[in-house]
Amino acid sequence: MRIGFNLPQFGSHAHHPEGIALFAREAERMGAHSLWVGDRLLAPVDPVINYPGTTAFPQEFRAGLDPFAVLTVAAAVTTRPLLGSSMLIAPWYAPALLARSLATIDQLSGGRLIVGLGVGWSPEEYSSLGIPIRERGARLDECLDALLAFWGTNPVEHKGTFWDTPASYVDVKPVQRPGPPIYLPAYTPASISRTAERASGFIPAAMPGSFDPTAFAASISQVRDTAARAGRDPDELDVILRVNTQSGDSVDSIADVIRRAHDVAAVDHAFVDLTYRDRASSVDHAVELAGRVLELAR
Repeated sequence: MRIGFNLPQFGSHAHHPEGIALFAREAERMGAHSLWVGDRLLAPVDPVINYPGTTAFPQEFRAGLDPFAVLTVAAAVTTRPLLGSSMLIAPWYAPALLARSLATIDQLSGGRLIVGLGVGWSPEEYSSLGIPIRERGARLDECLDALLAFWGTNPVEHKGTFWDTPASYVDVKPVQRPGPPIYLPAYTPASISRTAERASGFIPAAMPGSFDPTAFAASISQVRDTAARAGRDPDELDVILRVNTQSGDSVDSIADVIRRAHDVAAVDHAFVDLTYRDRASSVDHAVELAGRVLELAR
């Protein structure tokens, strides 16, 4: 079982950025397989939509470090773990800039990047960026096309509804060709179809205390069945499980989710967000918890 962890990026951890390098080094030393970032911009005072599955907007989203900078630090201080995003909100970024940032991180890390892209849910975040939230799905689709163009052979060219790039030379390419693997969400009919047709894999989420491994396995089968109907080999569609934690979750309950996902749904890669709801109160605490999870879940 391959196990990774979110880097200390949100909440109280955002006020101690020196902890990123410390946690990344220690996680690598203990044998973590991957290190991850998320992408949150703000926490509205009166949200139109709360965090999915909750009745509130998590307080830790009031402080969040830039995901590209956090990944860059992790790339600089480690040599083995994969570096992933779960999820970058693709419609927020011009594809030309996103392609450059991701290619740079893939270069810095020696080809260890996993690109998780999503569309988010917060109207306030979209409003603050001047991007209509109703366009988010269409913008993600076009972003996928544009990334492949920018990471492909020169001259690069892209003509779309939202962005246009005339024939140009872009010589900085990812180490991984034709580009880093792209993982997408698969919760709604539209996102399931997009993932089944276009992604290298998908990243479902689970929480200790409410995890149903049978239902989880069925949801994986649904996405892979959709891929088969689209003419793809369903076994090529990878799954990486994200485990969200909160303050009351024991290490045993976290490890239990990982073990059951492996035993029932054949998931062989999971990562744990120990910063969600400040489960880890400090970077040293996060390192301690990560070590215990690795010991119990592998």
